[in-house]
Amino acid sequence: MDGGTAYRRPRELWRPERCDRVALVLQGGGALGAYQAGVWQALDEAGLELDWISGVSIGAINAALIAGNPPELRLERLRQFWERITARKIWWITPDGDIYRHMRNAWSAWLTMSLGQPGFFEPNMPGPWMVPAGARNATSYYDTSALRETLEEFVDFLMINTTGPRFSVGAVNVATGNFTYFDSLKTEIAPEHVMASGALPPALPMIRVGTDFYWDGGIVSNTPLQHLLQQDDHLNTLVFQVDLFSARGPLPRDIQDVMGRHKDIQYSSRTRYTTDMFRRMHQMKLEIKRALDKVPEDALDDNQRVLKARLADLPEITILHLIYQQRAYEGHAKDYEFSGTSMREHWESGYHDTRRTLARKDWLTMPPDDSGVVVHDVHRAEDF
Repeated sequence: MDGGTAYRRPRELWRPERCDRVALVLQGGGALGAYQAGVWQALDEAGLELDWISGVSIGAINAALIAGNPPELRLERLRQFWERITARKIWWITPDGDIYRHMRNAWSAWLTMSLGQPGFFEPNMPGPWMVPAGARNATSYYDTSALRETLEEFVDFLMINTTGPRFSVGAVNVATGNFTYFDSLKTEIAPEHVMASGALPPALPMIRVGTDFYWDGGIVSNTPLQHLLQQDDHLNTLVFQVDLFSARGPLPRDIQDVMGRHKDIQYSSRTRYTTDMFRRMHQMKLEIKRALDKVPEDALDDNQRVLKARLADLPEITILHLIYQQRAYEGHAKDYEFSGTSMREHWESGYHDTRRTLARKDWLTMPPDDSGVVVHDVHRAEDF
């Protein structure tokens, strides 16, 4: 899981010139989350100074492992977590060829459904169909008590709330259907906030936070990018947006492909929509700013002067979009196929994709003043 090279800790942290904030945004995606761990390793090796980390679902767990540990322990804690939850041996030997790997992955996913994952979740006994309404096991197939224990072992929540980078995770209020962000700037973060962000129904139970109950944020939006972009703080920002489902893919050829493609579109589309919407809004603000600059000061009313002052210093945003690229033998169960072999492959993919992205030095340069939002994607760049 070292990306094929020895781990190199940077001598000092850095950020691009004119960059006020570096943010890491992590999408949900279950077992695919090891890709994000590889992304983090490459960023850590590059010595990028991280100011804000946010996530949904498995992205929230990875975010907590990073923000809740000192820099020298972050990679180790990520590795320990992923090795624990993928510790089950699947096959001792896997013959070469996609068909055998597909069979192995399917068996691994079946074991996850049957037995759960160590340090993460385990089946409720009896299950929800065998207990009356209102019983403890009536609303989910699995129990996540093991995840709380794992988080308490590997994450220093005091650090998240005091000295760590800004931390935020997204969840959905079960009663209202509203999307909620738990942000360390406003909320004292605890294990239940992270667990709430990853409580995907009906598999995992809703999590109580205060007097309310929450489910996985991916039900409404699988990425917390919108929360970051809506900040009205005029900070030039470099964003590493890490997605685990690709909006683009081949046409399905069988029902298994249909199930996988449906999942990809369902959980990836909001990222592009959020980015495109914010770019349009930012461009509109620039046009309003330019129009107000042409109007004599004495012709403006008080509200227009306030608006002109607010638009005087619009931030520049660069988004580096990293998207996991599915392998040919991965089926629709890729997000709950937790074998150690797949975990290491996902980790390595994230590591190499990030190193290729960081090699594009022009992408790490903040855009010129009043240029708005720029998005780069190493996989799309290779298409041209």
